[in-house]
Amino acid sequence: MGEEPERLARLVEALDRVVLGRRRELEVVVAALAAGRDLVLEGPPGTGKSTLLRAYAELAGQGFVAVEGTAELTPARLLGHHDPSRVLDEGYTPATFLDGPLLQAMRAGALLYVEEVNRVPEETLNVLVGAMSARRVQVPRLGEVRAAPGFVLAAAMNPFDAVGTARISQAIADRTCRVAMGYQDEATELAVVRQALAQATGDRLEVPEAWLATVLAVVRATRAHPALRSGASVRGAIDLVLVADRLAGVRRRSLLDPEVGKDAALCALSGRVRVDDLGGQSADEIVAAIWDATWAARLADPEGDAPAPEPQSAAGAAGPPVLEGAGKGLAPGGRGEDPPTHPPGGPPRSRPAAQPPAR
Repeated sequence: MGEEPERLARLVEALDRVVLGRRRELEVVVAALAAGRDLVLEGPPGTGKSTLLRAYAELAGQGFVAVEGTAELTPARLLGHHDPSRVLDEGYTPATFLDGPLLQAMRAGALLYVEEVNRVPEETLNVLVGAMSARRVQVPRLGEVRAAPGFVLAAAMNPFDAVGTARISQAIADRTCRVAMGYQDEATELAVVRQALAQATGDRLEVPEAWLATVLAVVRATRAHPALRSGASVRGAIDLVLVADRLAGVRRRSLLDPEVGKDAALCALSGRVRVDDLGGQSADEIVAAIWDATWAARLADPEGDAPAPEPQSAAGAAGPPVLEGAGKGLAPGGRGEDPPTHPPGGPPRSRPAAQPPAR
């Protein structure tokens, strides 16, 4: 193996420790960017697109310039503009021009990361076409700017049918390589949540394995619910756990209190999901129903071998199951000084990450 292949192999190994469960995608992305190819990563939110590209640039020692793709990203904002106050005194000269993110990346030979590229207006995308095809752009009252060696464009996009998105033009598609990034499997998402919790709390937070699996089951259930156009990503699970931890302290209850978990789920997930306009249910109703059904299934089968609950309407959802002894001698909602840390029957059994509880 030559020096360059060895360097790329080491880069993939380093990325594999940052972006979990993405070995195939990492190898393809590293190969494409190392070949100088412009790239689009396509997938729903929370699948690690931004994390992968930022980590690549850092570990590869390449400059990184990010720009958020929105409907307000005009060609002038992408390219840059002349400073009006200096133009009055000096006229239109290169010295009065303030580079935008595209020119910054081109001059530095850096990676230009365009987030949510399929939300960018067509006229702005046309500017990128020139940069990709010829590695140069023409800027009014400035002239031609050529890209330094190493310049490459990497963009991320949600599936084109997500709210506020559109299909990227054929001119862009024909000039980019594409890597699809879907949701990871349950075992990988559990590992991602654990890693994020450790980073956020400094390993302070110890979460029962079965409860964490229940939280993730709730989040994953939002992606398949018939009344939701789109569900929550693994970020929702991370936020749910962190909110539930603090909420349990505020209420002086156990983290395993189902009402603590439900309120944390409503806080963490209801704003992330997108409700089908014809479904007749609110996001709060759907998240609450999913939580109740998933919690009931886990209580019925604490080892996690029960099938995932069928989605149900909020009107038909059973009331939240009660964890006996959730407060010291009290039903959930009461006060107790020494809430238990596990449901009836003893503490939840830990399961190895490679064998997650079935849903």
